This record gives sequence, C-alpha cells and structure tokens, in this order.
Amino acid sequence: VGIVKCSPDRGLLVSESMFLALEELIQACCDEGVPVIMVCGPKNVGKSTFNRYLINLLLNHLPSVEYLECDIGQTEFTPPGCVSLTNVTEPFLGPPFTHQRMPRKMVYYGQPSCEQDSERYIDVVKYVFNSYKKEVPLVINTMGWVKGEGLLLLTDIIRLLSPSHVVQMDVYDWKAMAPLTPEYVHLAPGLYTKGKQQPKCKQMDASGAENWKPSEGEKDASAPEYKLLRVHSSVLRDMAIVGYLGQLQPPDVGSVLPLHSLVPYQVPFSAVALRVIHTDVAPTNIMYAVNASWVGLCRIPDEVRSQTDGPVLLTQTPVCDCLGFGIVRGVEMEKKLYHILTPVPPENLRLVNCLLLGSIAVPNCIFVSQQGIEGEIPYVTSEYNYSILGSGKLKKKKHFKRREHMFPCDFT
Repeated sequence: VGIVKCSPDRGLLVSESMFLALEELIQACCDEGVPVIMVCGPKNVGKSTFNRYLINLLLNHLPSVEYLECDIGQTEFTPPGCVSLTNVTEPFLGPPFTHQRMPRKMVYYGQPSCEQDSERYIDVVKYVFNSYKKEVPLVINTMGWVKGEGLLLLTDIIRLLSPSHVVQMDVYDWKAMAPLTPEYVHLAPGLYTKGKQQPKCKQMDASGAENWKPSEGEKDASAPEYKLLRVHSSVLRDMAIVGYLGQLQPPDVGSVLPLHSLVPYQVPFSAVALRVIHTDVAPTNIMYAVNASWVGLCRIPDEVRSQTDGPVLLTQTPVCDCLGFGIVRGVEMEKKLYHILTPVPPENLRLVNCLLLGSIAVPNCIFVSQQGIEGEIPYVTSEYNYSILGSGKLKKKKHFKRREHMFPCDFT
C-alpha cells in the first residue's frame, strides 16, 4: 500500500513533551468519558499535524471523534472560509485536499481571516458548536492569530467552548504567545468578555497580556516540540479547493475532464438570494463580482421572494447552514440565470436558496491550466491598468513563470 520504513530524519519526530501530551489525552478519552480538547498556537507550529496524529491515535480506541474547525484560513475537511463540525470515523493521513468531506454542520464564513468581523465569527463558532452532542471526544482546531486582538479573541473562544484540555503549541520564545494557564484565562480580558476585575472593553492594549509571565510556583504550560512539515497556507487553500472540485470528475473516465466541458446547473435569479460577505458592492456591479467566483451554497430559513426578475440581494450576512460549494462559471443576463458547477448532489441542491460570495478566490490554476482552450483564456489578462481606482494586484507567486491576473470581463 506504499507504507515503507523510513529513517528518523524523514519521519515525524515526536518530542517527549508531545508524547506525554498525547498519552494523557488518549488516557482521558478512554477513561474519563468525552473530553473537549482545544489545540492552539501561532501559525506554522504544526497544529494540523498534531490534530491528525491525535485523532488517528484515538481512532485505535474509539469508533469516532468529533472535530470542530475554527481555523477558517487553513481548514482540514472543507474548502477554506468555513467553520464546521465533522464526525471522523477513519484515519486521515494526507494534506487536506486528499480528504474533503461533508461535515455534520457547516457555516460558510466567507473569508480566510476574521479580523474584519470577529463578532460574526464568534456567532458562527457558537452556532456550529451547539450541534456537538457530547457523545464522543471533541478536538477543536483554532486560528494562528494569537497576537493583539487575536489573543483576546482566543481568550473569548476558550471561555465560550469551555474545553477540558487546552493544548498550546509554541516555540520556546514566549513572546509569540502568553502561556494560557487557567489562571491567566481567568484574569485576562477578552475581546468581548472581561476577566476577573477587568472592565469589558473591545479596544484595549494587549501588550500586558502578551508579556505576561507565570509567577513562581505556577506550572509552566510549555508547548510540545516536533519536526515541522511546513507548507505555505495559500497553497493548502488552493489544493483544498482543487480537491473539492475533483468530485466533479466522473468516476469511470480515465482522463481528467476540463471544467469547461462539464454541464453546469442553471439557477434562476429568483430562486436564490445573494450576498457578498467581505465587502460592499454596488447593485449595478454585483454580477461582475459574482461571475467566475467561488460561492457557498447555503440554505436560509426564510423564503426567497422577488418582486422583479432581477437578482435577490440580502442586506445582511445570514448565519445559516452551508450545503456545499460551487463556481459561478457564467451569468446569463437575458434569461436571468446563474450557471453553477458544483459536486453537491441534486437532492441537496434543491434545498439551496442562498449564494454567499466571500474573499476566497478561485485558484489561478483553474483558469490558466484548463486543457482544450484555444486563443485568449476567459477571465485572464496579462495587460491591466492598475492605476484604475479600486484595482489591485494579486499576491506575487514565485512559482508562476509569467504574471497573469484574473478579473471577470464579460457574461458570456
């Protein structure tokens, strides 16, 4: 099956502190019922690797483990931008794009970071967490934003979810993150909650929290160490989306079919409500934003009603169930139709009545690597006037041989 013995320098190195933490957590899950385990720490310290290793070990003893994904930028089982609750019954060994699956509960937050709207993020996490039945252990993954307001928000999340165990992963340099001892969380101010004898205030100086040191006699919450297998987060996001779209491929076809050869669903404007999550878009420009975009296919409890044959626009972003994702590959203005590619099965697609558009972009490779396109590639240009107000370059990616930038250019 491809599993071979490898030398220690090529395998996953588990430090003594990490081994002891795993041993204690497994013992707690097997003997103490249903613990809630929260794993936190800065970016690129291996939270995802620890979570996979822990869950795979637990599955040797338990039939299933629940996994609450709160890291909307680097998700495990869904495309990015989601808060989700997944019941894991089988080991997962590869990177996220190799094991995309439908969670038990999922909300499309629509952005890889919650800095612009942390209050909605708290509401979304609370909404998804309420689906946890406390029948099996829960592992919670958190964001790597742990400085300034990020640390205050993490303090709120700990208070909100009341974990039984907090695994804090960090390097020896405690300046990256304060030790999250129970005493510290009890006293420290949060972004929306207050600590003991602390005033409730969202805007405050977090330097004291970052520089906090345990006093003599207090237990030092030292983080475990391991060999970090490091991959840039933006690559993981792209591969997660590509992995999700891989479900569009027919199982009985030997070669990979280009997306432009697949027949999309036709969705009338009047059948779904539309909302752009991450920014304000003028109604006259809304179709330019939606065309060639990645959207969450959601269900809102309210009935979608349209007074005209135009698009139905929501004035606020709903907290609602997300049933899957798709690409709006075209907008037909004359017939008032969205053309959507999605692997969501028809029985679930009938429940969708809302499209949420966030700042999660369709990967560049989806546009530039499709076979069978002759001439100019749709939605792609190498010549663009960046002095136009509101325009902006995509982040430079060094592995690209030439610079190419994407923008919706027509509705055909």
